Amino acid sequence: MYPEHIVNPMKEELTSNGFTELKAQDDIKDLIKENTSIIIVNSVCGCAAANARPGILGSLQNEKTPTNLFTVFAGVDKEATESARNLMFPFPPSSPCIALFKDGSLIHMLERHHIEGRDAKIIAENLKEAYNEYC
Repeated sequence: MYPEHIVNPMKEELTSNGFTELKAQDDIKDLIKENTSIIIVNSVCGCAAANARPGILGSLQNEKTPTNLFTVFAGVDKEATESARNLMFPFPPSSPCIALFKDGSLIHMLERHHIEGRDAKIIAENLKEAYNEYC
């Protein structure tokens, strides 16, 4: 587990922009069963800071966006992260990663290897295309 003083600014980068932090007691499956939902598995790594978080925030500058914005933090709330990752099957666990759901079904996925080494603008554009198709 990472110390709170290290992860809080990383969490707040998303929660201050409309994301709801999911906790172990949340029934994530029920939260995403209607409408469109995005879940980002946040992380302390450099690709989360430079690519994933700025990319997902940039993606929200779009006419169509997911109805629900959620985040879990890998290595902090392990139960919520595991619950979210279970919904991302058949993709293996990775962090960071970003998953888009529609009516409870996984419809678009960005794994770590899609995020690492890619500019935040590329990630944002990828997500905007998915929003335009599914939202």
